Formats: sequence, structure tokens, C-alpha cells
Amino acid sequence: MSIQTTYPRSFSHIGITVPDIHLAVKFYTEVMGWYIIMEPSKVKEETASAIGQMCLDVFGKGWDYFEIAHLSTSDGIGIELFSFPGTENKKPEFNPFKTGLFHFCVQDPDIEGLVEKIVAQGGKQRMPIRSYYPNEKPFRMCYVEDPFGVVFEVYSHSYELTYSSGAYTK
Repeated sequence: MSIQTTYPRSFSHIGITVPDIHLAVKFYTEVMGWYIIMEPSKVKEETASAIGQMCLDVFGKGWDYFEIAHLSTSDGIGIELFSFPGTENKKPEFNPFKTGLFHFCVQDPDIEGLVEKIVAQGGKQRMPIRSYYPNEKPFRMCYVEDPFGVVFEVYSHSYELTYSSGAYTK
């Protein structure tokens, strides 16, 4: 008999590159309600500090400096915002058919209110708000974009509730 040694890891954070870190911090704190753990600060390309060396390991050479800010959701998930001087102010191509990160999802029982805030602050509603189980369960969802073109989804209920107990079956 073998003992299972795997277990579900928790989600720590997601890193998002934006063209203007100050506008991104404003959007995510005012619209999403996420709080600031670390205000925007500058990281220089150098080897004298642990963060400088770590960033050289990740990004390689030739970036000179970037700005970074750390935010958190209500359940402690980190949002790490990056802004490099050469970051194009160009929205990323939406291509869910390509390997890689396609979207992240947040949860708010007031989807209509959150989508309105997102649009009012320069974001975009990508689709109508839809019900997973019309006339049966109150679970709803909607895809949106932040003002920089980062696609994410809004759920009305938790992931477990939405997909548990026979999701998409009658």
C-alpha cells in the first residue's frame, strides 16, 4: 500500500505587467477593493541586493529598472504589479487557444455592481452576465478586462459551489 504524498497547494499570488503602475494600483484598490501591502517602488538592475540578484535571475540583463507594487485580496492572495520603462501601452492579444495563462477569476456576489465599476474606471465588459444554471441555481459569471487589457472573470459564488455536485448536468 502506497501513501499519497501529494496535497493541494494554496495559491500565493499572480504577477501582472502594466504600462502605468500608479494607474493600476488606483484601479485595483478603488474598483476591486484590494489593499496595498507595498506602495509602488523602484527596483534597479544590480547585484548588491537580494532583490536585484533575484530579478536578474528572472529577467536576465538589460532591463535597467522597473517599478513594483504588492496588493492583496480579502483572502490573502497577492497581486504583484510590474511596470517596466519599455512596457508598451498596448493591450495584450486575447487568445485563449494559446498555451499559457488565459485569465484569473475574482468572486463578488454583486457582479452587476462590480462590472459597472470596472467599465466606469476604463475597463471593459467582454460579454453579458450569464447564469450557469438558469432558473435553477443563482450562480453567475462574466468576463471583463481591466483598463490595460488584462482579461479576468467574475463569479457570483465560490469555485467549489459552482462546479460541485453535478455541474452542467440535470
